[in-house]
Amino acid sequence: RCVQETGINAEYMGFFKIQMIKQQVRVIVRTRPTSNFASKNVEIDTSTNAITINIPKNEEKGLINNQQDSWKFKFDKILHNSSQEDVFDYCVRDVLPSVIEGYNATILCYGQTGAGKTFSMVGGSQNYKYRGIIPRTISQLFQEIGSHFDQAVTVSVSFIEIYNELMFDLLSSVPTHEQSGSDITIQDDSKGGIHVKGLSTHICTNEEEALNHLFEGETNRTISEHQLNKTSSRSHCIFTIYVAVSYTHLRAHETREDLVCRLLLEKKK
Repeated sequence: RCVQETGINAEYMGFFKIQMIKQQVRVIVRTRPTSNFASKNVEIDTSTNAITINIPKNEEKGLINNQQDSWKFKFDKILHNSSQEDVFDYCVRDVLPSVIEGYNATILCYGQTGAGKTFSMVGGSQNYKYRGIIPRTISQLFQEIGSHFDQAVTVSVSFIEIYNELMFDLLSSVPTHEQSGSDITIQDDSKGGIHVKGLSTHICTNEEEALNHLFEGETNRTISEHQLNKTSSRSHCIFTIYVAVSYTHLRAHETREDLVCRLLLEKKK
C-alpha cells in the first residue's frame, strides 16, 4: 500500500495539529505479479478500484451456515501489473509542487514481507527504468526547484532506521553497529512540531548528492534472510527530504516568510 498524506506545514503555520490540508489521504494498492495468483480467492477490479476476497464456507458446519464468505474493499487506486513510472505518477508526482509551496507530505509503503516494498520505494539496480519512488522523487524535486527562479531553495536529507524499538542514523559517520540505538530521541519542538534529536541532516546541492546519500543509507540497513526473502530489510526506515524556501526577488513593500517543509518517504517492514 502506498499512502499519501499532505498537510500544511507546521513550522510555517506555527501550529502542528492543523486541519487545513491541500489533499486528502489516499490509499493505493499495488499488486505484485505472480505466476500462482489465487484467482479463486482474490478478485481485482481495476475499473472500480475494488478487491474482493472470497473464502469458501466451512462445509462441516452443515447446510444452515451464515458464515461470511466474501469481503469487498474499495481503494483510491489499484495498480495491477503496473510499471515503476505508473506508481510514481499516481502516488507522488502531484505532491512535489505542494512541497515547495510549504506543505508537508508523507509517502508510506506498507505490506507483507516479500511483497516488493523496497523495490517500489528504492527500485532495482538491473535497469534504469526500475528505479523506485525515492530516486524519482529526488530527480523530479530538483527539476521543480529549477523552475522557481524567484526562490532560493535549500535541500537537505536524513535517513533513519527503526529496528527492535531502537533508532539508528544511516548517514552518520559512526557505523550503525557501533551506535547504541538510544542516542536518537523524538521530541516536540517550540513550534508544536516534531523534532528528531541526534539525527544528522545533510545538505544536497544537486540530484547526484541526494542519491549518493540514499544509496549510502541503503547499504547500512539491517537485512536478514528468511523463507520468503533472502535479502529482507528487517526494519522500518524513513528517508526525509527537507526543503527550505526563501524568496530572493521581492519588492520593497512585499514581505514573505521563509518556508521549511518535509517530505517523508517511509517503508514499513
